[in-house]
Amino acid sequence: MNGGSDMTLAFELEALKELASPESVFEDARGWTEYIGVVSEKPTYVVTNFTRKNRIRQDFFSGPRGKEESLIGVKDQFDTDRYVFVGSTDEDEELAESVDWEFLHVEDAAEAADWIIASETETEDDDAEPVRDDWP
Repeated sequence: MNGGSDMTLAFELEALKELASPESVFEDARGWTEYIGVVSEKPTYVVTNFTRKNRIRQDFFSGPRGKEESLIGVKDQFDTDRYVFVGSTDEDEELAESVDWEFLHVEDAAEAADWIIASETETEDDDAEPVRDDWP
């Protein structure tokens, strides 16, 4: 068992992208979840590239399946007391309800766990052209 709670936690990929440090979020969540992963409608390579880039080790992912089939499969594979789906849209909330998962909006999850939303760390200069110091 990874964490201190008998819970499976699934992040919708787009919701995870809203967080300033997805790697830190996963590290933190491992302390209080048993299983954690990412689900998405996007192709497998998109999820894999994101998780590798952010050094995220997940216990499960969507694979070639969509979010609904993935959440059903995760629930069948991992036996925990709670199943929580972190998403960012009304559709995510409806999906969670339809497959009997608890839903938590990413902003509410971030507030409860002291995670930082990416937009909270941005400044006005983030939209500026990057400065290249390799030009003469």
